[in-house]
Amino acid sequence: MHPRFRWAFEGIDLSRRRGVAPSAVQLLTLSFLALIALGTLGFLVLPGLYVGPRLGFIDALFTATSAVCVTGLIVVDTATYFTPLGQAWVALLIQLGGLGILTIATAVIVAIGRQPGLSVHESVGQQSPQRSMPWIRRLLRAVIVLTLAAELCGALVLWLRWGPLLGWGRALGHAAFHAISAFCNAGFSTFSDSLVGFRGDPLTLLTIGLLIVCGGLGFVVFADLWWRYVRRGTRRLGLHATLVLATTAVLVIGAAILFYGFEVGGTLADLPAVDRIANAVFMAVTPRTAGFNTVNYDAISDPSLVLTVFLMVIGGSPGSTAGGIKTTTVALLALLFVSYLRGRRSVSIRGRTVPPETVNLATGVVVAGVIILALAIFLLMLSEVSPETTDRAVLVRAGFEAVSAFGTVGLSMGQTATLTATGKLVITFLMFLGRVGPLTLAAAMAIAGRRRRIHYRHAYEPVIVG
Repeated sequence: MHPRFRWAFEGIDLSRRRGVAPSAVQLLTLSFLALIALGTLGFLVLPGLYVGPRLGFIDALFTATSAVCVTGLIVVDTATYFTPLGQAWVALLIQLGGLGILTIATAVIVAIGRQPGLSVHESVGQQSPQRSMPWIRRLLRAVIVLTLAAELCGALVLWLRWGPLLGWGRALGHAAFHAISAFCNAGFSTFSDSLVGFRGDPLTLLTIGLLIVCGGLGFVVFADLWWRYVRRGTRRLGLHATLVLATTAVLVIGAAILFYGFEVGGTLADLPAVDRIANAVFMAVTPRTAGFNTVNYDAISDPSLVLTVFLMVIGGSPGSTAGGIKTTTVALLALLFVSYLRGRRSVSIRGRTVPPETVNLATGVVVAGVIILALAIFLLMLSEVSPETTDRAVLVRAGFEAVSAFGTVGLSMGQTATLTATGKLVITFLMFLGRVGPLTLAAAMAIAGRRRRIHYRHAYEPVIVG
């Protein structure tokens, strides 16, 4: 690559030197804005995408943003509103958005991951802090190969399973679409009821669930597993991969047990025991952050609803196709809480201390997410609730919709299609912020912190809290 463009991967802001080059953070934002604009334009002008009338501008913008930001919220039924060509256009936007997140996120993480502890170069065994452009290009090529290989394997399994049920030709399109949508954690489906029709098919749920988990782990974890277990033959994973895998396992297993207990007498009551377990596991996986559903989320119990919102907020892992505040963020804050209870002022794991800057970064991401969600829910209350409305369920549905959009999940309690134009714009903005916001915030804070060379502090003065 030409030396002029190396700043895009090194995280160096050249704006002071040249006055024209955007920073890596700006590049991330602009790339997704451009892809959303292209998707919206395609929905507005490309022929042969629709069975019925063409989407209006706001609905086209909403659908393009949902696809590019791999969210899955829909204002029209993907299965019946679009032709096969239109569904292919949606799948293309999902694929480009998913690959864009993986490649750009990996590049940004590599660029900012120079501090010890949770740094990417430690996770993948890169001992030198100076990562050459050929090494980064190999890394990004590996991201693309991993993505396409996982989707191909998933599509093959789904095609073999659905072929006898749907017909081999028809099953091929459905299998390819769902493999892309699942690995990219998008949640779009070419079935009108999402996967409700397959709630009695554990193989389908297991395949799609596994694609969701793999897409949500992040490439850095797979690189760590490959480098340490295959190349070096060691048994000790890097700290980042350890946190991701441990947190993911706890969330999936713990949530599956809770969902089974909450819904065994409710939405899962009509299923055999094996199918109940498969659906409980799927309900634990899909809120982080795929958006497929096998149950009606407007009919689940209140504890299940709260647990679903909790999982949507957490999302997947850094450098993955998933959204949310990320598993490592939650893990670090939980470990920080435990450390404070033990009288410690630092987070230590397996003989390693996490840098305070990383913990502060995790805290900043959570605070920013809470503020954004609060403002979005307030705006939805203004746009979707009339003054004479007294039904508090509207608040619950609006909050669920906002969390689903910000976490790029795609689950809904049935309110998406009934949103006003203002509500759709609020959700559209939330989907975009949820996709690029946490990563750009992390990159901006990390890069700014690395540039600060003067080490000083102001005088202490206590503030009473609690």
